[in-house]
Amino acid sequence: MIKAVAIDVDGTITDKRRRLCTSSITAIHKVEGIGIPVIIVTGNIMCSTNMISILLGTSGGFVAENGGVIESCRGKKILGNIEKCQKAYEILKSKLDVKKVDYSDQRFSEIALTRDIPSDIVKKSLKNVDVEVYDSKFAIHLTDPAVNKGSSLKIVADDMGIKTSEILAIGDGENDIDFLKVAGVKVAVANADEELKSIADYVTEKSYGNGVEEAIERFIV
Repeated sequence: MIKAVAIDVDGTITDKRRRLCTSSITAIHKVEGIGIPVIIVTGNIMCSTNMISILLGTSGGFVAENGGVIESCRGKKILGNIEKCQKAYEILKSKLDVKKVDYSDQRFSEIALTRDIPSDIVKKSLKNVDVEVYDSKFAIHLTDPAVNKGSSLKIVADDMGIKTSEILAIGDGENDIDFLKVAGVKVAVANADEELKSIADYVTEKSYGNGVEEAIERFIV
């Protein structure tokens, strides 16, 4: 039995231009309307994630900054160590002409870079550094390897009194792999990375928010 739904934001409930899909809003409202909480799981900064949750009317809390920050019924917590990310950024900056995304300095647990330099080059440059590198297709994230979307989703689920095996998870990018892995039902939208599709229980026929709506209709309502 599905007791909660965990959904990524960029590329999942939004399109490739980061425009919110109305179909995903309708689907989220349907889920919340029958008493199943929706948890936002994203690489976005905490303030943006909090606002997304408020505007969408979700009640399950959130996982922000790729697991570095959470909000559950027990309040907000910063889980990621941003000092690791700052050290990695300084090393990277000495090798490459990297730039932070807008408002990156408002992040509490990670550093987000523009995608001007391919993620594989960034990963290679930091291969011996204690940091995780994710490409969300909207930014390249330097995160604390001690946390991820999956480990932080488990904390939110524990605080709710449910198991991650009772969660339906929907995502699109490589930074969604960790939280889909711990979920009971794993869904990749049609526009998802091939690696994410390979671990999914179900790949939607439709992309972005239409894929979210498809998954909700298939597994819940």
